[in-house]
Amino acid sequence: MIKNKNPENYWISLSDIMTGLMVIFMFISISYIIQIKNRQKERDQILEDFKNTKVSLYLELKKEFENDFSKDKWYAILDEDLSIKFLNERVLFDYDKSVVKPEFKKILNDFFPRYLKILLSDKYRDKIAEVRIEGHTDSRGDYMYNVYLSQARTANVLKYVLFNKKSIYYKLDKPTQDLVRFWLTANGFSYGRTVDKNHDFTIISGQPEDRQKSRRVEFRIITKSEEVIKQILRKIEENGTL
Repeated sequence: MIKNKNPENYWISLSDIMTGLMVIFMFISISYIIQIKNRQKERDQILEDFKNTKVSLYLELKKEFENDFSKDKWYAILDEDLSIKFLNERVLFDYDKSVVKPEFKKILNDFFPRYLKILLSDKYRDKIAEVRIEGHTDSRGDYMYNVYLSQARTANVLKYVLFNKKSIYYKLDKPTQDLVRFWLTANGFSYGRTVDKNHDFTIISGQPEDRQKSRRVEFRIITKSEEVIKQILRKIEENGTL
């Protein structure tokens, strides 16, 4: 004769199972939360490294060149976007011409080797995507004519800093020469990016154009921000979560 099972034993067993499942679920949830936090820390660290690179590079450029930026020397400014703006049009180019003036060549002879030394240091060389030489005009004249003029000017600046007889470029090894050529670009913006008296873009500030400040040559560093974004997106795709 088969004895009936004790109902109390049945409910105790079911309770144990439910408790065990809840414990398992709790551990899974805790593990998932930890993974999410670790992934967020990785993304935060990538962004923090990127920010620190820009700040560090800005401070190093400022320290190196701040004594040269005065009006009676180079008349240049360093912006927080890592651009160095040369503003003295009287030493840059003659009116309506693209040939680099002797006065500007002297400035470039002093500026470019020191500038390149910073960019090629182990601290920054893997963080840089591009170094743009930009030419800007004021808003007078035909837009496309000024495109050609500003492009010719920056091309001549690029040619001079790389290929004048005393250029630091010739002292670099072949892989570094390749890297410098990869970085450097010549860009003519015509008067698409005129600035006001505070050096802010007029299209953003809504203030009147300062023609003298708009006529300028800039060396602008573009860091690998796109690579930072790609790293974060890659992490998201791999983990399937934000």
